[in-house]
Amino acid sequence: MTATDTVNPRGATAPATRVDASTRHTVTPRSALKARGEQITLAMVIIVPLAALAATVPLLWDRWISPRDVILAVVMYAITGHGVTVGFHRYFTHRGFRTSRPIRIALAIAGSMAIEGPAIRWVADHRRHHAFSDRDGDPHSPWRYGPGFRALTKGLWHAHIGWLFDIEQTDQRRYAPDLLDDTDIVRVSRLFGLWATVSLAAPALIGGLWGGSFEAAVQAFFWASLVRVCVLHHVTWSTNSICHVAGKHPYRSRDRSGNVWPLAILSMGESWHNLHHAEPTLARHGVKPWQVDSSFYLIKLMETLHLVHDVRWPDPQRLRAKLAPK
Repeated sequence: MTATDTVNPRGATAPATRVDASTRHTVTPRSALKARGEQITLAMVIIVPLAALAATVPLLWDRWISPRDVILAVVMYAITGHGVTVGFHRYFTHRGFRTSRPIRIALAIAGSMAIEGPAIRWVADHRRHHAFSDRDGDPHSPWRYGPGFRALTKGLWHAHIGWLFDIEQTDQRRYAPDLLDDTDIVRVSRLFGLWATVSLAAPALIGGLWGGSFEAAVQAFFWASLVRVCVLHHVTWSTNSICHVAGKHPYRSRDRSGNVWPLAILSMGESWHNLHHAEPTLARHGVKPWQVDSSFYLIKLMETLHLVHDVRWPDPQRLRAKLAPK
């Protein structure tokens, strides 16, 4: 989506809203008390899983892990991660396909369980990112402070985590009017705390029942809740930071987005970021056979099962026209 593209929710009843990059009123202020409360909560969400991840080395040393924990962690990572990549990103933000009401709600819940914020806020932030990508107004550009080493180091921190603590938020009415007019998604967003709780509690409950002990529940909570959330968060944030500084640029885009192949599997295809910024509405980001994109595989499967339709697949001729000069 370019700076002057229309945010057009296909299939929604709300009228399309035009995003004008020349307009500076893209954020809404919050009360100081509310902002402080949200910042404290956010800090806990970041610090606690990170501390859990830091503790994995001694825990592994003591062999406090089982195949059960790995299975639960991988399954929860796949469900919540694809909830973000397929749901929040390729569907709600860019409308890369159309689907039914039950699937739409399921995608919103799965994405919410990644604990990256309510659906509407996530989408508004990302649409604003595309409107101002790597320019003034981008909520998380690593080039915010300039190209020098110190400036870029500061910018990478801002793009990775720092921007989450901004007092002002993206104007949701401006960037996500279609979702604000969707009563189902509004309800899912308002219940974000519930989905976050389920995301953290479910692995412990399943692990405890599966292992038949309280220790099994604690282990599952550690690996499939805390560590899983931490890894997924940092992979998502790496798309904002690393993928706008490093990587290859085979396609023409108006920013510095790059393809970073080492992140492809963990990011579920999101790290093929250069093509995404060249053609934001495509449902497939890894267009080469060797470019792993599990989000594309899932969307393709859903299309085969008639769960989604009107999928925006890449057009070879258009891709050739988008190739950057060598």
